[in-house]
Amino acid sequence: MTETKPVGVVIVDDHAMFRSGVRSELTNAGAGVVEILAEAADVDEAVAAIAAHQPDVVLLDVHLPGGGGVEVMRRTGASATRFLALSVSDAAEDVIGTIRGGARGYVTKTITGPELVSAIRRVAEDDAVFSPRLAGFVLDAFAGTIEVAAVDEDLDRLTEREREVMRLIARGYAYKEVAKELFISIKTVETHMSSVLRKLQLSSRHELTRWANDRRLL
Repeated sequence: MTETKPVGVVIVDDHAMFRSGVRSELTNAGAGVVEILAEAADVDEAVAAIAAHQPDVVLLDVHLPGGGGVEVMRRTGASATRFLALSVSDAAEDVIGTIRGGARGYVTKTITGPELVSAIRRVAEDDAVFSPRLAGFVLDAFAGTIEVAAVDEDLDRLTEREREVMRLIARGYAYKEVAKELFISIKTVETHMSSVLRKLQLSSRHELTRWANDRRLL
C-alpha cells in the first residue's frame, strides 16, 4: 500500500503566539497528514519562505505587515502553492478580496485542529473551503447583492490596523478588549478610533456600528 505524502504547509501570521498554537494543533491533529515547513510573520518573510520551501498549502492571515495576504499571493502568483486564508476577520470585504486575490478557501480562527487539517487537505486537492457563513458572502458578491466596489472605496480611507479596530468596536468590544485582542495599548486603540471616525465622517461608535452593519462588515 502506497503511503500518502504529507501536505507541506507554511504558516503566515504576524502573531508569534498564534503561529505557535496553530503549529501545535496541526502537529497533534495532523500527525502524518500535515508537515509544517516554515513560519513567516510578514509579507517579505512569507514570499521568501514560499520560494524556499514550495509548500503545498500556505495558511495565510489576511492582515499582515508589508501589504497583507493579498500582496503575498500577488508576489508568488507563478507558484503552484495553494492558499487557505486563516483569519480572525469574518468581514465580507476581507473574504471577497482574499478570494479574488487567489485564495482557495477562507476559514476563521475559531476552527478546531481536526477541522483545519481537513481544510488543508481539501485545499491541497484543489477543493474550495469556506466556513459556512463566509460562503454566503462569496455567493452574494457574485450575485451582485454586495456592492463590493462601494465598500472598498470607503475602506480604502482606513489603514489595515484602523480596519481591525473599526470592526471590533462596531461589534461592541470595549477599548480594553480591543487592546487585548490586537496586542496594542488602550491609548493606541483610542487614537485609531478617533482617526476612523474622522475619516468616515462619523460622530460616535453607535453611528460606526450602523455604518458597518449597513455594509455587511460585521
